[in-house]
Amino acid sequence: ILHDPWYNKDTAFPLTERDRLGLRGLLPPRVMSFEQQYERFINSYHSLEHNTQGEPDSVVSLAKWRILNRLHDRNETLYYRVLIDNIKDFAPIIYTPTVGLVCENYSGLFRRPRGMYFSAKDKGEMMSMIYNWPAEKVDMIVVTDGSRILGLGDLGVQGIGIPIGKLDVYVAAAGINPQKVLPIMLDVGTNNEELLEDKLYLGLRQPRLEGEEYLAVVDEFMEAVHARWPKAIVQFEDFQMKWAFETLQRYRSRFCMFNDDVQGTAGVALAGLLGAVRAQGRPLADFTKQKIVVVGAGSAGIGVLNMAKHAMLRMPGTHKIGELGEGHNQFWVLDKDGLITKSRKDLDPAVARFARGYGPEEVEDLHEGASLVEVVKKVKPHVLLGLSGVGGIFNEEVLKAMKESDSPCPAIFAMSNPTTKAECTPEDVFKHVGENAVFASGSPFSNVTLSNGRKGYANQANNMYLFPGIGLGALLSGARHISDGMLHAAAEW
Repeated sequence: ILHDPWYNKDTAFPLTERDRLGLRGLLPPRVMSFEQQYERFINSYHSLEHNTQGEPDSVVSLAKWRILNRLHDRNETLYYRVLIDNIKDFAPIIYTPTVGLVCENYSGLFRRPRGMYFSAKDKGEMMSMIYNWPAEKVDMIVVTDGSRILGLGDLGVQGIGIPIGKLDVYVAAAGINPQKVLPIMLDVGTNNEELLEDKLYLGLRQPRLEGEEYLAVVDEFMEAVHARWPKAIVQFEDFQMKWAFETLQRYRSRFCMFNDDVQGTAGVALAGLLGAVRAQGRPLADFTKQKIVVVGAGSAGIGVLNMAKHAMLRMPGTHKIGELGEGHNQFWVLDKDGLITKSRKDLDPAVARFARGYGPEEVEDLHEGASLVEVVKKVKPHVLLGLSGVGGIFNEEVLKAMKESDSPCPAIFAMSNPTTKAECTPEDVFKHVGENAVFASGSPFSNVTLSNGRKGYANQANNMYLFPGIGLGALLSGARHISDGMLHAAAEW
């Protein structure tokens, strides 16, 4: 019992329970109340903060994660009480930005298994393996294949930190029963040479499966989950772009599932875009008139574009196809090769509908592959949205160009995670764009003091505040599928 975090109460076991459970002599004699244990942990945490002052941020963040993880390993009841009561302080530790550090170092940090691991070597065994999980009922599953962890790339089996962190947020923010959540890693190999050569690496030492071999593993996993828990919601997390869209289309009509990168990030980005319209003092219907530059054409970027487009088509007054149809394009999308236009060779079908072409809406002298600075200067966008995973790409020159935006309150969203991959910082935005700028980020930044002494708020637009509501809503309603309309409703609300 003392080694089972579900039942262990540490020093809170009263003497009667110590006798009945054979624990007398296995614990210090003093009986502490739950409240005293709580206070003891919070004091220890604050002591850690004090003792690590002046240390590098990464060292401090990992130290905070370790102390929380040790509590999680020992006493889950106390862990979730601490988390629920202090979610604002602890969310950046259990999830972004610290979870990125944890995933990068997971093989070295590993002490106790949490969740389930299905690998390519388990093909044909998953239907029986799923019954190894001790909980009779599971409501919420978060699964990753580790192929695109935040903006850090392929981290293989070490990506398990993402499902663990996400489900902790589900518990703390949405009240999901922690005994009914399950983090899962699909280990199909890794193409990260550093991990393959790392003696501590805990995953399969082989290149990633591709094509039908890959899909066969995911198919078998989904069938096994559905066979045991047919009402469970499955959230796909941090799959590389080609598999993110493929698996979403493959499973969304058969299972209750969604892809957080394609749909969740898109939902919260849409909420931010609509909020930017309000911040400009304009009615929401004017969203259809916003000029938006999107940097990043991966799964998150395309997901945002698709959801924003659908939202525009639903806006009041835009029901006439001639007024706002598929041909209407107010997005300028850039990837590592610059501005994407219809003249690009081998244009990805997912982004083709947003490629710039020809016509009255086009900006003169903007060509295929145009740089970000060039696009911002000529388009003068209302919104600059970053989902590139390239830290600092919104540099001084780009932000100064945003100052000439056609909006009195230009919006800059640095959505990439973790903070080292954020396109810019709030300090940069308020310094170079001006104090009327609207800023939001994918990971939390500290608020900054403006030149006039007012506070500039660095709002976190991370989907950790949206996906728990989607999951909870689907559970409470008994939804069999998660539709785009649900994501739209969450974003608009």
